[in-house]
Amino acid sequence: MSKKDTDHFTKNAKTPLRTDAFELSDAEKMERIEKNVFDMLQTLGMDMTDDSLRDTPKRVAKMWVKEIFAGIHPENRTKISVFENKYKYGEMLIEKNIMVHSTCEHHLLPIVGKAHIAYISNGTVIGLSKLNRIVRHYAKRPQVQERMTIQIVEDLQQVLHTEDVACIIDAKHMCVITRGIEDVNSSTITAEFGGKFKQQDVRQEFLDLLNLKSDINL
Repeated sequence: MSKKDTDHFTKNAKTPLRTDAFELSDAEKMERIEKNVFDMLQTLGMDMTDDSLRDTPKRVAKMWVKEIFAGIHPENRTKISVFENKYKYGEMLIEKNIMVHSTCEHHLLPIVGKAHIAYISNGTVIGLSKLNRIVRHYAKRPQVQERMTIQIVEDLQQVLHTEDVACIIDAKHMCVITRGIEDVNSSTITAEFGGKFKQQDVRQEFLDLLNLKSDINL
């Protein structure tokens, strides 16, 4: 396999981080990023004294550290509490159409789409909004969609103490839409199935329920 063929290939579900990733404070990181963004824009020939551009490096630095890449730091992960499944609900629970806003780590362009999560309780459950927050945490970092899908499933398996977790993500990549092939119509679908969801009938039930039409309008 040539280097070109392996450019977008990853073998590891862990986000590639250096061992000293968290030694700098957020303020120190923003200071360094601000200088680097200033240098890049100036290198492109932009007039950094212009009112419209003067604060752009600072805005980008804050956005990277505090917003779109906040999921890099484990301390920013929402603490997840689990509860006993007192009502003995034994079927799969599905949270669908969870918004995904992430960033492709190959070109640092947006990934926008939806995630669909399902799990079958092994005695514990979590609040519905926590599913959204787990998706958000892993989306807020430079990502590869395949890795993000696996990370979401593995985190929920650990939290819920069950292998019976599934995740499907359907997303558009701005690196495909705005550069290169410039294809505005295609989207990328990734899936990770654990435990019972590897069984054809359970997986099919999940897919069928995802396709149910809803008349709920809020």
